[in-house]
Parts: sequence; structure tokens; C-alpha cells
Amino acid sequence: MSLTSEFRHASRPEEPALSVRQVLTLERVLAGEPEVVAGADGLDRAVRWVHVAEAADVGVMLTGGEMVLTTGVLLAGDEAKQAAYIQSLHRAEAAAVVLGLGRAFPTPPEVMRRAAERCGLPLVVLHRPFPFAELTEEVQSRLVRAKFAAVSLSESVRTSLTALITSGAPLQRLLDEVAQHAGCPVVLTNLAHRVLATAGERSAVDDVLRDWERIARQAGGNEGDGWVRAELGGRGERWGRLLLCGYRGDSATGRLLADRAAEALVLHRMLGGASGRTWEEQSAHGLLTDLASGTVPARHLLPRARAAGLPVNRRTFVPLVVPGAEPERLDRVLRTLGLTGLVAELADGATAVLLSLARDQDAEALTGRLAARLRTPELPDAVVAAADPRTCWDDVPAGLREARHVADAVAGAALDRPAVVRLRDVHLRGLIRLLRDDPEVQSFAERELDGLLCGGEGELLDVLRTYLATGRNKSRTAQLHHVSRPALYRRLEAIQARLGIDLADFEQAASVHIALLAHDAQQG
Repeated sequence: MSLTSEFRHASRPEEPALSVRQVLTLERVLAGEPEVVAGADGLDRAVRWVHVAEAADVGVMLTGGEMVLTTGVLLAGDEAKQAAYIQSLHRAEAAAVVLGLGRAFPTPPEVMRRAAERCGLPLVVLHRPFPFAELTEEVQSRLVRAKFAAVSLSESVRTSLTALITSGAPLQRLLDEVAQHAGCPVVLTNLAHRVLATAGERSAVDDVLRDWERIARQAGGNEGDGWVRAELGGRGERWGRLLLCGYRGDSATGRLLADRAAEALVLHRMLGGASGRTWEEQSAHGLLTDLASGTVPARHLLPRARAAGLPVNRRTFVPLVVPGAEPERLDRVLRTLGLTGLVAELADGATAVLLSLARDQDAEALTGRLAARLRTPELPDAVVAAADPRTCWDDVPAGLREARHVADAVAGAALDRPAVVRLRDVHLRGLIRLLRDDPEVQSFAERELDGLLCGGEGELLDVLRTYLATGRNKSRTAQLHHVSRPALYRRLEAIQARLGIDLADFEQAASVHIALLAHDAQQG
């Protein structure tokens, strides 16, 4: 089965068409003084072809969507045939019937008018003589040109998207290309209507996301008024939708564009994309990254968060960062605990989590339960860096940065860390992490530790680190390094000699400790 067949719309594939209303506004048609005498509600029906026919049983020769032109010469004087003629066209799903008034019917026939009105078939009469051949030629040429333009667009879209896929372009780049061709916002969702990605003019996309609840319902129902969707899936399974929001071209071209885009997106997903992340992971990563960076105001990201399925009204937000945890594992833990939130892997291997809790839920207790679930025999030292809960969405970016800072501060920290670490727990280490890139701090660290750094004394540096981190506890230090106390004393004496300090002096020990914290922060 080809990829195209996976997302073919349930109804008959559309071809480029004009509406009955558009045909009636053509200059050549206006010369015949057209008048709609029945079925005016059907003027937006698509005309896919024009057929001149006088036979009473013309319906058997139609396939649907034709505008039938007739003088009614074979129907004159027989009202039963006139009614049957209209019924035959209705059953064949003709777009409209155009009757040229003249010798057979000098005035609109009442029987045909009533029959057409009952079945909703547009019946148009021409009050002036009109060469049907001119109308046929005009409409057919327009349809052929439209079909050629649609085929050209289809190939252009397919070529550009295929080139992006083969070059390893990310999902967002593909959607941007689709939006450029469509000239309207493009939205990618999962089957639960949660927005995974968007493209298009930012203000137009924001308008769509602000009204997403209504649009999501519309996207799951009938198309129309510029809303065009394509189902995404493969091997008999659907897993998403692509939606063109407010497409202004004709429906057939929109349908074609959506199908070509869907083909490319399915291929992109099958090949794994450029990042190796699932679309859901890319969506959460993009939103959390934008929130944490502060480059986009939080209030501008609120519709995007809501459309992604994150509850945001009257909620408590808890920003977390978990070093070394896999997003999939965190997702499973959240589901097990019945928690709602966004999860995304950061650049350095840590994973960010933004919990959305009801106001009556205990944020601190739930964070503790989450951390306890993460600690297993395989990961006994797993730690959750938590920011203070936020009740205002605008404060979430600062919270994410705070959690990131806490996670950075506890990297390489002392043993026996608590499962949940907050800003108040990182003390001096947190401050040093903030200042680690300052040239003065770097010079201070190198100057204080020069005797160990220049000699490549990695083992002595490790002993010093443990000794200071344990509060200068010699027994604990010897135990952790698996050496005897006399052997530890010799190492400490060597450290003091190389640094020219007395570790028994609190101020000197504190100075070296700060320098070591700065050195470790710069290295990691």
C-alpha cells in the first residue's frame, strides 16, 4: 500500500473545481442572463465538468459533479418526463442543471422547478439565447488550468519536503515549508487533539491556539470553511493529524496540499527525524526551552501550553530538573502517580519537568513521592532539583531557571544527598556555580590550587575534595578512600605542603574549599 492511501480522505478524492456560483458569474454566462429558479442553497456545489445533454435519461451517464446544459426539447409537453429528468440528475449527484429558455420552454417549467426545489438541485434558466459550446469551453479550460496548477503545486511541495527530509531537517522546518505553501497556520496534533507543533505567521498561530478547544472539535468533524485535515499513520494505525487552519484556496488544492504534507510527515517520522526524539518529546522540549530561556514572554506561550494539553487555569506549577533521568522513565512515573506535566530532555542529559497540580494538592509531598519513585537499587543517588511552586504562569520561567541552577549546583556534590534538593539546600555551592565563569573567580581557584593542579596530583585533589566535603572528618575520609588513617595523614601532609596552607586553620581550609568548588564548577 502506498503512503498516499494511508491518509486519503474518507470521501471521494476531490479534483480542482469551480462552484456553481462561480460559473454563473463568468462573463460569457452573464451574457445569457442566468436566473436561479430553484435550489439556491446548492450554489456552492463543486462543478467538475460541464455536460451538454438532451436525453431524458442523462443521469445514467453522469459520475457526479457535472453541470448539465439542456434546452429540454425532449421534455416539452410531458410533465412526468420533466420530473423524472430532475430526479435522475439528483440521483447522479449532478452539480446543477442549466435550462436555455426558448422554443421548448419559453418560461421556467413549474414541474421542473418544484422537483428541483424539493431535492435541492440548483436549476438555472437562461433568458437569452446562449451558445452552450462557449460555456463548455470556458469552464473546461478553467478546470484544466486549475488541475495543472494543482499538479504543479503537488510536485513542488513533494520535491521541497523530500529535499528537507533527505537533508535531515527537523520537524519544524517541514511544517514551516508547508505553512509557506498553504499561506495559513498549520497545526500538528496527536489523536487526543493535543498540539505537538505549529507553523505559520505567529499572530495567526496564536489566534488559532487561543481558540483551540473549539477548533479541535471542528477538526474532528466535517471539514469546511478553509479547515483541511489529513490523518497521519502507517501500517493500519493512525497516530496524528495535520490541520490547515483557514486555508483560503479552493478545497481540492487544500486537500492535495494536506495529503502531500502528510506523506512527508509520515516518512519523516518513520525515518526517526533529525533529533531522534518523538514528536511529543520535541513538543515538550520546545515549550520548556522557550519558557526557561525567557526569549518569549510566558504569557505568549500560555495558549501553546494549553493546546499541548497542560492544565493552566487555577493551577500550581512545580518546575523540576532531574539529572541523568530518561524522559521515558519520568513519563512512566508521572502516570503511575497520576500527575500531569510536561517532560523534556535538556542538552546536558538532565530532564526538565513542569508539574501542573490542582491548588489543593500538596506540591512538596508529591515532589517527594516522585523523587522516592526515581530512587531504585540501580539509581540509589537519584536526585530531584526542585524550584519553589508557582501559582502564576508568568513566574514559571524563573522557576525553571531556579531548578536548573539547583541541579547544576548539586552536580558532583557531597555524598548522602537528599532525594529532593531546593535552592535553600545548595548554600555556598550554588553561589559558586553562579559565579564560575567570572575571570576573577577562575584566577582565584587556579591560584589557591596551583600546587596540586600544576603537578597533576589527581589523587590528592580527590582526597582534599572528600576531606572538605565531610567537614574535615578524617575517619570518614579514610573510610571512603579505603586507606588507613596513617596513610591518610601522609596524603593530607602532602596536600598542605604543596598548597602551603594549614588545613587545621578554618579560614585557610574555607579558602581552599571555595577554590575547589569553583574549580569543579568550571570543569563540569
